[in-house]
Order: sequence, then structure tokens, then C-alpha cells
Amino acid sequence: MKTEFVWLAALLAAAVPAAQAQQQPAASAPAAAAAPSLPSSPAKKELVQRLLVLQQGYIEGLSRGVVERPVAQLMQRAGNVLQAKVAPDKREAVAKSMEGDIRQFVDEAVPLLRDRALKIAPTTYGAMLEEKFTEDELRQFVVWLESPASRKFQQLNPDMQTALVQKLGTEADSLLGARLQALERKLAAALGVPTSPAEAASGARPAASKPKASK
Repeated sequence: MKTEFVWLAALLAAAVPAAQAQQQPAASAPAAAAAPSLPSSPAKKELVQRLLVLQQGYIEGLSRGVVERPVAQLMQRAGNVLQAKVAPDKREAVAKSMEGDIRQFVDEAVPLLRDRALKIAPTTYGAMLEEKFTEDELRQFVVWLESPASRKFQQLNPDMQTALVQKLGTEADSLLGARLQALERKLAAALGVPTSPAEAASGARPAASKPKASK
């Protein structure tokens, strides 16, 4: 059962950047869009550039999340097909092959999207900072992000997120394991595929539900 929750942990970890995005000032775009644009100034432009440098790690994290979220969903679908369609004695080799292909894709895609994110950030993220915030507000953001407390939080945040995801994956195994097994059996019965290596080896199929006799 723990294999299934490796996928859950991967999905949760991939969802972290999305959750972070909701906590950032720019995430209030729908509400902020209704406000009129504030006048620009050389001082505001300089503050925005400082903020973009300070937020570079966050922007890079967003780009990684854009890559990893669909990959995690693809991994989940591939895992389901692996269990349902591939012979038990071949699953490990196929899984390792898929893992290599997935790792290669991520290793190549993340730098590409990261560079593009940093390139377009000034005209998107930076532009909204300049238009929607006053010079004083931007200065407050810079002061906070340059503070020791902020740097410490950003350094520890990945470890805190990892600890939460790992603990949640462990808890999920005890809280949801039996329910997931029951769901797996129901889906397997509907699809007519084996749910265990013994069934697969014997060629047995789950018994389909018999239709109720009409009165």
C-alpha cells in the first residue's frame, strides 16, 4: 500500500508551489486588477528590480511547479496502467525505464521554463508590482524580504514543507489504506483485471457483479 502513497506525496509536493502562489501579494490579481494603476517613478522601478532579485527563488519554484504538476499526474496514470496491464515479473523493469524517462524530461524541462520565467517576470510579475503598489508599500516588501527573519523562513520553508508532506503520506496510509484497497477492488472488478500477483499468475479475474433479476 505504501507505493500508492508515494504518488500521493509526489502530488502534494507538486501542489506546494500553487499553495505558495496564493500567499504571495501578486496572487490577489483579480481584486488588484480592479484598482487603478498607480503612477510610476524611477524609485519604484528600482524597488521592483530589487524585489525581482529577492523573489528569484520563488519565481524559479513556480516554474518548477508548472513542470512537475502535469508530470505527477502523468506518473499517476502511468502507475495505474502499470499495475493493470503489465505482467508482474516485468513491472520493475518497466517502472525503472519510465522513471529514467521522467527524470530526463524534468531535468531538461525545468531549466528551460526557469529561464523563460525569469525573462518574462519583469513584464508580468514586476509590472503588476509597479502598477498596483505604492512606493512605500514596495519599500516595506523589500525591507521584509531582506530581513534576517525572512531569509531564515525562506531557507527553512522547503524542509518544513517536506516534513509536512512526508508525515501526511504516512498518516494517509493508515487513514485511507483500507478504503483505497476497497476502491481498487471495485475498479478492478469493473475493468475485469487482476488485483494481486496471485490472480494475475492464475489468470483469474474478479467476479463481475451479476445483474439483478427483473421482477
